[in-house]
Amino acid sequence: MENETQIKEVEKKIAALEAVKFVQAGSIVGLGTGSSAYHAIQEISNLVKSGLEIQAVATSAHTAMLAGNLGIPLLNFDEVNSIDVTIDGADEFTADLKLIKGGGGALFREKVVAAMTKQEIIITDSSKLVDRLGAFTVPIEVIPLAVNHVMKEIKLLGGSPVLRKKNGHLFITDNNNYVIDADFGLIDEPENLSSALNNIDGLLAHGIFLNLAAKVIMGKGDQVIYF
Repeated sequence: MENETQIKEVEKKIAALEAVKFVQAGSIVGLGTGSSAYHAIQEISNLVKSGLEIQAVATSAHTAMLAGNLGIPLLNFDEVNSIDVTIDGADEFTADLKLIKGGGGALFREKVVAAMTKQEIIITDSSKLVDRLGAFTVPIEVIPLAVNHVMKEIKLLGGSPVLRKKNGHLFITDNNNYVIDADFGLIDEPENLSSALNNIDGLLAHGIFLNLAAKVIMGKGDQVIYF
């Protein structure tokens, strides 16, 4: 198991190093959240220290703190109209660039940043490639007062919703909301499920990402593979 974890980290890192090649001087860069994005943020920090002039937008409070500590200049959401390139991870992806994201709980901000981005680059290890989405549950950020309603609606769509907990307590997002992890099984038509979830009042964002990624860069062994 330890060796498998080490292999995944190596694959994430080589994918991250490849993705950072798309960061150009003078650009605004979206910084993702999670273990894959961590490697990209570290490398971007090295480039900044070497003289690369960029500005960045963070997808979570944790990423903002990390980037700030590493000397990457940060902008607030309300200071940007568009983002040149974003580097982020995914929990699952298909070869036609459909994703499930939000395992780290930052899905709403990740989705906003992706929508603002000209070129969204997803970096992963080889375990994240699937034929159909759904082995990983769909994270859903929900406004607390609507949680019962949203869970009922998820059940009507055939899902099994569970409120996410961390260390025995309800998980709270950076936006002071809850996260529901919904199991829909393998998803045959992610477009239809995404549309149905978007119509639930009180649901802020869900982790099915469609038509947002420009490319996925996957590490496999010591190679990088583009999708």
